[in-house]
Order: sequence, then structure tokens, then C-alpha cells
Amino acid sequence: MYTLRMAESVTEGHPDKIADQIADALLDEFLKKDPYSRVSLEIMVTTGLVIVGGELSTESYVDIPRVARNVIKDIGYTRPELGFDADTCAVIQSIDEQSPEIALGISAEGAGDTAIVVGYASKEAPNLMPWPITLAHKITKRISEYRKIGNFP
Repeated sequence: MYTLRMAESVTEGHPDKIADQIADALLDEFLKKDPYSRVSLEIMVTTGLVIVGGELSTESYVDIPRVARNVIKDIGYTRPELGFDADTCAVIQSIDEQSPEIALGISAEGAGDTAIVVGYASKEAPNLMPWPITLAHKITKRISEYRKIGNFP
């Protein structure tokens, strides 16, 4: 029997990856300034626009547009003709203080979200991931490397 297995891997310039990197950078910045920060942010990225929304509880101030633009700049979106430019993109914020109900339900080390995550290890590749995703990640990593050194259109 023939089985076709597929996987997708995207580079750091994909909107979902940009959003992930902005979320990571913001969390790092909040925790660096206030280790007790509670940060629950959602990021949306589209052409020329970043939306940061959610709620948080912190004693620190983080310049959210600056952090978002630095991430975008580090990725390489530095020219308007690319359709997304770190210096000119809009960054919209809609952030509320964490609700008291959620704050009460969180321990000092816990998180406010719950999730069920299912995954598995595989002997198909040395990294214990299935071959399709292993190969997809290797291809996108190489594409990214070539783009960064200027050998890829």
C-alpha cells in the first residue's frame, strides 16, 4: 500500500513565524524587567500591520512597537518594496490588565491557559521526528541561510 506523507515548514518571514517571534521577544522583555509578569498576548501579522492584543499583569513597561519592529528588522524586512517594512509598518496595541478571575487561578509558577498537546517520537530520523517534517525543516533552514547571505532571489 502506498502512503503519501507531507509536512510544512515555513521560514522566519512567514506571518505566523513573525507573530511567534514577536510574542517570544515581548515575553522575554517583560520577564527581564519583571520576572513575575503574567503575559497572555496574541499577535497577528499581515502586510504592513502588526496587531498585539491580550492581557497582562506586570510592574514593568515594555515599548511594544519598538520590540515588534526590532524583530521585523532582524528578519530582514527593511525595505517598503518587500511589502513589509520594520520602519513604516503599523503596530496596533489592544492590551488589558489581566482579569482578577484568571489571576486568582494561577499559581506563582503556573500559566493561565490550559491545553492538551499530543505528539510522538519517531525512529525515522536522528532527531526523533518523522522524516517529512525533518526534511521540510532542513529545506527551509537552507533556504533561509541562502537568503541571508544573498545567494537566493
